[in-house]
Amino acid sequence: MASKIIVKLKSLIRNLIPIGRLSYSQEGEDLVLARILGELGITAGFFVDIGAHHPTRFSNTYYFYRRGWRGINVDALPGTKKLFQRKRPRDITIECGVGSAEGVLKYFAFNEPALNTFSEQEAKKKESPLYRIINTIQMPVVTLKQILDANLPSGLQIDFMTIDAEGFDHEVISSNDWDRYRPRVVLVELLNTDIQNLETHPTAQILYRHNYRAFAKTHNTYFFVANEAFPRSA
Repeated sequence: MASKIIVKLKSLIRNLIPIGRLSYSQEGEDLVLARILGELGITAGFFVDIGAHHPTRFSNTYYFYRRGWRGINVDALPGTKKLFQRKRPRDITIECGVGSAEGVLKYFAFNEPALNTFSEQEAKKKESPLYRIINTIQMPVVTLKQILDANLPSGLQIDFMTIDAEGFDHEVISSNDWDRYRPRVVLVELLNTDIQNLETHPTAQILYRHNYRAFAKTHNTYFFVANEAFPRSA
């Protein structure tokens, strides 16, 4: 009996605190997000990950998946769906691009898949002796609204949405129906954007117009909260 209890305790500890690692994000975004959601009393829920990249590597959602959350993962990299279905079977995974309108766009694939993008301008910036484009693919893209219309389970609130599209984030954000689909927290990577310039950033302005406000940041990622979900202090 004692040995069975010890085994169960070890399993519980592994799930609560991954051994040797607290964060799976690139810049600790998952821990910042856990703190924000904790202030709302949210310990389990539903997420949407646009530009999901990998089930665990540089993932803003795997920390939550390990704690019982589930969500929708979207990435254009061929093979993404199969990998996520194997590693994260509770999730819904969609293998496609996201853009401001339905169509076909050129996808730039790097030798480091975390840099893959639909933005030709960003792809040219990223090219270096270390990182190079190894392929370009004509890839179908749909809007964020279309993805959520077709895949968000009925009656579910999106607790957080994370968007990392390597310079294509504006197109992703502009393609959502923010009146219908309102995550409590939105994480978006805004490259080369200082805090002082955030107020005039076109992507941030979309969120401001839809009643979100900037709340926190890491090196490249900004956290926006819905005002109705996270009221300002008096």
